[in-house]
Amino acid sequence: MAAELKSTSEGLTMVLTISNPEHRNALGPEIYAAGVEALNVAESSADVRSVVIAGEGAVFSAGGNLQRLQANRQLPPEFQARSIEGLHNWIEAIRTFPKPVIAAVEGPAAGAGFSLALACDFIVAATNAVFVMAYSNIALSPDGGGSWSLSRALPRPLVNELLMCGERIGAERLQQLGLVNRLVEPGLALQAALEWAERLNQRAPNALASIKELVNEATGTTLSRQLALERDHFVRNLHHANAGIGISAFLDKTKPRFE
Repeated sequence: MAAELKSTSEGLTMVLTISNPEHRNALGPEIYAAGVEALNVAESSADVRSVVIAGEGAVFSAGGNLQRLQANRQLPPEFQARSIEGLHNWIEAIRTFPKPVIAAVEGPAAGAGFSLALACDFIVAATNAVFVMAYSNIALSPDGGGSWSLSRALPRPLVNELLMCGERIGAERLQQLGLVNRLVEPGLALQAALEWAERLNQRAPNALASIKELVNEATGTTLSRQLALERDHFVRNLHHANAGIGISAFLDKTKPRFE
C-alpha cells in the first residue's frame, strides 16, 4: 500500500492523516507534496478554520523511510536534497499557515515525525507517546527544522542531549518542558485535538492569524520592530468587522459569532 496523506473534514477542521502502515507512517515526497497542496487550498477556504495532523493507527510517524534512504545513497546527492526540500516546504507551509495547526500524537514521533509535530502550533499527545531524534544513531543529522524548533524552546545542553544521544523522551516530560500542550489517555489524542480545534474555530480567524504571525516573528526581531508589528495588527483587527462583533457581544454579555 502506497504512502499517502488522507484529507477529511470535521466541521470547520481539516484533518490530515499520515497513512503508511507498512512503514509505521514513515514520511516521503508524496506526503510532503500532498501536505503543501492541502494547506494551500485550505488557506483561502472559509470552510476551514483549523487543521489537525495525525498518524493512522497507534503511530504518529516513524520519520524517514530507511529503505528509501539506503537506496538514495546510490543516487546523486541532489536527489536526496530535493526530497528534503519537499519536507522543508511542508514545514514552512505549516509555520506560515494563517490558521491554527494541531498535532495529535499517538505512539512514536521519530525524526522528521518529531520535527513535523514541533512545526505545529499545538501538540496534543497521548500519555504513551514517545518522541525521539534518532538521527545520530544512524550517523545522520536532523532535518525538518528539528534543531531550530528545539533550540528555540529548550536550553542548549538539553537540545544537544536529544540530538547527539538520540534518546527517547516521553510526552509527560515534554509537557513539563513546555513543548506538549495537553496529555490524554492513549487512543484519545485525535478526539482531544478535534475538540480543541472546535473551540478555536469559534474565535475570530483574523485575530488568530495575527497572533500566529506575531509569535513567529517575536524571537527573530527587536522589541521596537515587534511593537510596530503589534500596533499594525491591532489597528487592522480593530477595524475588522469581527472586532465590532466581539466588543458588542462582550458589552451585551452575549456569545459572539465571528465571520
